[in-house]
Amino acid sequence: MEVGYIVGLGDRHSMNILIDETTAEVVHIDLGVAFEQGLMLKTPERVPFRLTRDVIDGMGVTGVEGVFRRCCEKTLSVMRTNKEALITIIEVFIHDPLYKWALSPLKALQRQKEIDDDMEFSLEDSQDEWEGNKDATRALLRVKQKLDGYDDGEMRSVQGQLYPSNEDGCVDS
Repeated sequence: MEVGYIVGLGDRHSMNILIDETTAEVVHIDLGVAFEQGLMLKTPERVPFRLTRDVIDGMGVTGVEGVFRRCCEKTLSVMRTNKEALITIIEVFIHDPLYKWALSPLKALQRQKEIDDDMEFSLEDSQDEWEGNKDATRALLRVKQKLDGYDDGEMRSVQGQLYPSNEDGCVDS
């Protein structure tokens, strides 16, 4: 769950979170809404993930205060410790962008025609390419903030980041 929170994975509901019957591992599917793009939907997603009563009941008598919380704390702690490696991997999205901030086919064709006509790739063209990835750059900055412990402009401990996630995430009755 914490990895999904860090990368801003949206559209998390019971149909997109499966459990492997052999290993009891949680498997996330339908990863199309990432990097907080859910906030830009017609009906914005306001919670990091849906921690329903059904899911909590499946955690046993300790609910979120047992193994689940310890695993979330450890996961977030490990991600913070290894944030440079995670950021390096995520930076790939700036150079190989997700569909959301990719050029439309029509715009790509127009740009290709311009390059063919001019055959000279200038610094200005390079700047235009960088400008086209503002959303990717914003998403990367948000991931860095989360890994540094910043939420809502406040520096938080690992536990401080978890408590709002769990309270806000429990939205279904």
